[in-house]
Parts: sequence; structure tokens; C-alpha cells
Amino acid sequence: MPNTALLRRASALALMLAMPGFALAQAPQKAPAPTPAASTPAAAPGPDTVVASVNGKPITQGDLAIAADDPALSLPGVDDAQKKTLLVDYMVDLRVGAQAAEAAKIGDTPDFKRKLAYFRDKLLLDDYLEQEAKRSVTPEAEHAVYDQTVKLMKPEEEVHARHILVDNEADAKNIATRIKGGEDFAKVAAETSKDPGSKAEGGDLGWFTKERMVPDFANAAFAMKPGQVSDPVKTQFGWHVIKVEEKRTKPQPTFDELKEQIDQHLIRKAQQDLILKLRSQAKIDRTDAAPATAQPAPETKKP
Repeated sequence: MPNTALLRRASALALMLAMPGFALAQAPQKAPAPTPAASTPAAAPGPDTVVASVNGKPITQGDLAIAADDPALSLPGVDDAQKKTLLVDYMVDLRVGAQAAEAAKIGDTPDFKRKLAYFRDKLLLDDYLEQEAKRSVTPEAEHAVYDQTVKLMKPEEEVHARHILVDNEADAKNIATRIKGGEDFAKVAAETSKDPGSKAEGGDLGWFTKERMVPDFANAAFAMKPGQVSDPVKTQFGWHVIKVEEKRTKPQPTFDELKEQIDQHLIRKAQQDLILKLRSQAKIDRTDAAPATAQPAPETKKP
């Protein structure tokens, strides 16, 4: 999770991390170390492995891992060795600046303490929600959601069709006549269609459901039989000649196709349920409610 206060106080080197090309251009190039003829792969360093120190205070591999998870410090296209060098430099600048801030008693101000308490609470909540949500993503829960989802899906008809788009009805009639006379639809589409998205594919639109197309086009396509070629059909895009290749009932998505969405649903639901449960168990007193408006006394009629 990015710490905005930390990022605002990042050094010049930290800003260079947002521009990998610049940072790399400034980094001195080291000669490659000789490669031994045969070697055993080194074990990955543990989180307590010290990679640098600032005024005697260590920076560990675990510190680098936390910085690497910060989206604001992402370095796409940079290899692992270069990224590690940049992150170590960033952490050095961060510690240098933090130590200077400590000496200036910045951490003793009430405003800083409020910010520190806020970010501590936020980190605790984020990690707690993540930990608890992971327990909700089980194979049993995933398949239960999948089964319920596909059960609620209504069967939908799909059409696999081709089309040729032109500017006017006369051209569309001429094209329809050519195709009904035996010319190959895909070849004529490649020669005459104005649709750049399907022209190179012989006018092929693939499979689609009715709601994916504009009404006039969809009504014509879904009324046709496989192999049939339409008369000219007008839409807001121009004039179409349509050929239906196949029809089918849309297949249900597989479990693997929906798994990522199911997992996200389970995680969000688990987190929401947990927060609601915690709120219900807590004693919450709010003092921000607007005071009740005093009601005017009823008028007394004079005799």
C-alpha cells in the first residue's frame, strides 16, 4: 500500500525511480563478474539479510520487498539486479531523510502523531482484511458460486455472421446480387466493404448475441437461416449485406473462465461481512449528528 506522506518526502533519487531510463543512465556501469564453469545456485536471501546501513541502522531485504510492492515505485522493463540497486538507493535516501526528520523532532508534533496513528490503523486493517479474506476463497466456495451463477444464466441465442458495409442502397443491392449469383462472400467483402474492423477478415463478425448489435442489423441477422444472404439492411452506419454462417445457443462459461471473477466476489463479500460484523459488535458513539431541530410550540387560539 503506498504511503503518500512518505512519497511526498522522497528524495531526488526517489523521483528518478519514476523515470527508469534517467536513473539507469546515471548509474555507473559495472563490469560483469566472471562466471565460474560450474556453480551451485545461491539460496535466495532471507528478509533479515542486511543490504545496506545508514548511520549504523540496517536496511534489510525485507525492507526492499515492502518498497518493491509500492505501486508508486514500480519499475517496468527493469531487470531484477538493476531494480534492486535502485531500491537500495531509494531506501538509503529514505532513511537519511527520516533520520534528519527525527533529529528535527518532526515525529513529536501532534499533526505527525495523528498521521502516524491513521496510517498504522489503515495498514492493520488492510492486512487483517487480506488475511481473513483469503480464508473465504476455498474450492467449495468457488464451485458453489459458480454453480449458482450458471444456474441463473438464461439460454441465449448466438449468430455467427459476416457482413459487407457500403454507403448507399444501390451498391448494397449490386453486392447482394453478386453474392446470390454465386460469388464468394468473403472475397467480395474484402474488395468492397467499408468496415475496417471486419473487411480483412472477409466481413466475419464472429459470434454475437442480439443485444450486441444495433436493432435493425440484429433483427435481420437473427431472422435468417444459416447460409442465407440478406437483402440490403439500413442502419445508422450505412447499408449492409449480411450472411449468417451458423446459429447456436450460447455455451455457458467454464469454471476456469469465471474463476478470477468468483474469487474477487468472495473476497469482497468476506471483507464486507467482516466489517459489518465488527461494527455490530463494537460500541460506537457518534457526536457528529446534527442537533434535532426544536419543534415550534402549537399556537393557542385566543377566545
